[in-house]
Amino acid sequence: MPGRIPQTFIDEIVTRSDVVEIIGSRITLKKAGREFKACCPFHSEKTPSFWVSPEKQFYHCFGCGAHGTVVGFLMQYEKLEFPEAIAALAERAGLELPREAQDTQRSGSVDLYDVMSSATRFFEQNLKDHERAREYLAHRGIDVATAQTFALGYATDSWNALLNRFGAHDEERRRLLQAGLIIERDSKGAERQAGFYDRFRDRLMFPIRDGRGRVLAFGGRIIDAGEPKYLNSPETPLFHKGRELYGLYEARQARADFKRLLIVEGYMDVVRLHQAGITFAVATLGTATTQEHLNKIFRITSEVVFCFDGDRAGRQAAWRALENALPLARDGRELKFMFLPEGQDPDTLIAADGREKFEARLLTAMPMSEYLLSHLSQQADLAHVDGRAKLAALARPLFLRMPEGIYRELLADRLAAEIRMPAAKLKELLLAGAPRPVSQDPAPRMRRASMSVGRGNLLTQAIGLVLHYPSAARAVVRPEQLDAVDTPGAPVLRELLAQARDTATPSTAVILERWRERPEFSRLTDLAGETPLVADAKAAVSELQMAIEKIAEAHGPGQRVNELLRKAQEQSLNFDEKTELSNLLRAKGRPAKPA
Repeated sequence: MPGRIPQTFIDEIVTRSDVVEIIGSRITLKKAGREFKACCPFHSEKTPSFWVSPEKQFYHCFGCGAHGTVVGFLMQYEKLEFPEAIAALAERAGLELPREAQDTQRSGSVDLYDVMSSATRFFEQNLKDHERAREYLAHRGIDVATAQTFALGYATDSWNALLNRFGAHDEERRRLLQAGLIIERDSKGAERQAGFYDRFRDRLMFPIRDGRGRVLAFGGRIIDAGEPKYLNSPETPLFHKGRELYGLYEARQARADFKRLLIVEGYMDVVRLHQAGITFAVATLGTATTQEHLNKIFRITSEVVFCFDGDRAGRQAAWRALENALPLARDGRELKFMFLPEGQDPDTLIAADGREKFEARLLTAMPMSEYLLSHLSQQADLAHVDGRAKLAALARPLFLRMPEGIYRELLADRLAAEIRMPAAKLKELLLAGAPRPVSQDPAPRMRRASMSVGRGNLLTQAIGLVLHYPSAARAVVRPEQLDAVDTPGAPVLRELLAQARDTATPSTAVILERWRERPEFSRLTDLAGETPLVADAKAAVSELQMAIEKIAEAHGPGQRVNELLRKAQEQSLNFDEKTELSNLLRAKGRPAKPA
C-alpha cells in the first residue's frame, strides 16, 4: 500500500491497539503474573516460552527470539507489509487511514482498487464463457481449482470489450486509464480519431495481488502465437513491478510459515508449481530480482532459491540476480541457485518429474558462494599465477559490495584457498584502497566500543532503561548534559529521551515504532526484548539519571580537557590544540594554562 502514513497516526494506532487482545485473538494466552504466556506461534515447542507484556505492549519468545510490537506481530504472523498491518489495526480501531498531502493516491486509490477488482471479475467470467480459453488452460495442465485460487481470467480478442463494459463515462475512462487497463489512441494525423482501446486482448490474465489480496495489476499471456508472449500492466499509482512478486499472496494463503521461497521467471511456472504442491514459488514481473524484492522476501524467510533455465539466457539472469543480492548477503541468510536442464522450465519439469523429484532438485541447489566462485573460475586458468591473480581481480568488486560480517569473511577464506594465498593477506589486498565503510547501524558500533561482560556499557544500559521504562525519561534532570557527548550511541540515547518526554502516552511499543524504518531498529528491538535491569519505573529513574551523569562525565568536554593536558605534559600541543584547550578550560571556569 503506497503512500506515507503520518507518524502521529502510527502513534495513535499503537496506543489504541492492545497487544494482548490482538495476539490473544489468534493464539491462546494464559495469565502469568503481570504478563501472559503461550506456546510460540513461530516455532514448535511444548513448554511455553512466548511472553506478552501489556505494560510494554511488546511480545518476546525466549525460545526462538521472535519479538516486537503489535505491528510487528501482525507482520510476522499474518505475513503483512508494514502499511498493511497499520491498515488492519486502523480498521479494527474504527479509524480512517490518512495520507500525507503529497500522496498522489490520496483521493483515488480506493477507486482504482475497485476498478481492478471489477476487471478481475470480468476476466474471470470471460474465462468461464469462452471455450477456447478453457481449452488452452486444460492444454497447459491447469485445473479449475487452481485457476480459481489464482483468479485466472481471459481478455477477449476485442479492442473494446473492457472499455465498453466499464468506460461509458469520462470519469470511468479516466480511472481505467490510470489503472493501466486501457490505452489512449494516438490522434495525430488527419485520418486518426481520438479515443481509447483495451490494453489486453486475447490473453490469459494473471492478476497480481498485494499482501491483502487486492489486485494491483495484470500479466497477460497470449493464447496463440504472437508477440509479446507476456504483456504486463504499466507502472501505475498502485503498481511498481520492482516491488511486487507474483504468487506471494497465494503462497501466504497456502502456508503459515516458510522454510524457503523459490523465485522462478514466469507466471505459468508459479501456477503449475503451486498446483503440484510447491506452494512457496513466486515470480518477478518481467524484471530482474531487485533488492526491494529480496528485502520483502527476507522479512518472511531466511532462505531464497533462484530457479533459472539452464540455457545461456537463464545463466545471464542468474548472474544479474547474484549481483543484486550481494549487498543483502548477511549472516543467517541463505541464497541458492538451481539450474534446470537445458530446454526445460519449471512448468514443463514439474509436469514431467512430479513434486518429489522437483523437491529433490531443490536440495541440490548451489549456494551463492559456490556459484560466484564457479562462475568466475571459468574465466581464469587457476593452474597459473596469472589466472589466480585474475580470479582475485574479478572477485574484488563483488567482494566489496557485500556487507561486513561472517559470511564475507568465510567467502574470502574460500577464495584464498582457490588462489592459494594466506586469507589474511588476501583480505588486506581486497580491501586496499577501498573507502572505509560507514556503518549504517550506530547500535553495533556502540556495542563494539566498550561493551564487555554483563549488560553492556553505560550507553547500552541507559538506552535499555528508556526502552523498558519510557516514563522514567520524564523524571531525568538535566538531560542536556548529553549534548556535548560525542561518542557512538549518544545521538540514539538523546533522541530516545526526547521521544519519551514528548510523547503523550509513551510505551515501549510506541517508541520502537518511531524507529522502524531506521537502521537502529533491529538492535533497539533486541534490547527491548532483554530482561530489564531494574524491576520498576521508580528504580529506573535513579539508574537512568546515574548513567547519564556518568556518560556525560566520561565522554563530555572534561575527557577532552584531560587528554589535551596529558598530551601537553608528554609533548607540545599545536596551535589548534592550544586554542581548543583554552576554550574548553574557559568554558569550565578554569584559568587557561600558559602554553
